[in-house]
Amino acid sequence: MRIGIIGIGGVGGYFGGKLAREYANSDEHEIVFIARGEHLKAIRQNGLQLFTAEGDYTAHPGMATDNPTKAGIFDLVFFCTKSYALENAAQAFSACIRKNTVVIPLLNGVNSARRLGTILPHADIIGGSVYIISHIENPGVIRQEGGSCKLTFGTDDSESAKKYSPILDILLQAKINAVLTDKISEVLWTKFLLMCPLGSLTSATGKTYGGIWEDSFLRKKARDMMLEVVAVAKTQNVILSEEAVDKAMEMIGSFGYHSKTSMQLDFEKGRQTEIDALTAYICKAGRESGVPTPLHDEIYAKLKNE
Repeated sequence: MRIGIIGIGGVGGYFGGKLAREYANSDEHEIVFIARGEHLKAIRQNGLQLFTAEGDYTAHPGMATDNPTKAGIFDLVFFCTKSYALENAAQAFSACIRKNTVVIPLLNGVNSARRLGTILPHADIIGGSVYIISHIENPGVIRQEGGSCKLTFGTDDSESAKKYSPILDILLQAKINAVLTDKISEVLWTKFLLMCPLGSLTSATGKTYGGIWEDSFLRKKARDMMLEVVAVAKTQNVILSEEAVDKAMEMIGSFGYHSKTSMQLDFEKGRQTEIDALTAYICKAGRESGVPTPLHDEIYAKLKNE
């Protein structure tokens, strides 16, 4: 099986690195990294260096390229780009994705599979979600700082989910904390319950996870923003329980005091952010479904004006 990892950042680098390490000498699976620039150059020269909680190692993919023609046809693809780069990446590598190619986006947000479907209507696209704190430290170097490193993928149907069990086996053999689910929408919205309010709030206030947690006003605001997400999710036929909100709040307190959201890091560095997939998405979905999202609306207006 030819497995493509499109985007070798914190997510693609960590999970792609594990796959490349496991199947480096395999005749059964070939791992292809899609990267660019100095990062690609460094990977080609020295492999991908990973510093993780489980240990440090260097992974060597079967191929590392930025050229769709050289990449060839994939049997399985993980999209690990930033949300704002998804469409361009999908269009660039559409020729590498055939009718039976399984495509799994591992991005922040809840509508990545739907977005990919408009560009790759012929592909077998299912949902995916990860919990990890990691980033590119230097070209060719990935550092994982936290998170459960859990990768969940699947569908919303128990029968259709079963056919993806061979992919689960591939991931587990590579020692990836992987789960195949038949409730992927619930999984995606549960992550969104944390990522959207916290990405928005940390970016707007400049506070870290710890800073939000220790401030009673901001802690309550985070919870109230989560309740807005719960209300919108319900209109999408996804029911998030009070317990899900409680667990999301507990996660805020479990992160390191100085940990920052990926959206906050991009915002502070003046880079393009995932505001469209997070804050803007929940505001738009709220308007379309008739559910008020005043807290997200307020923060979205603030972030757009800065």
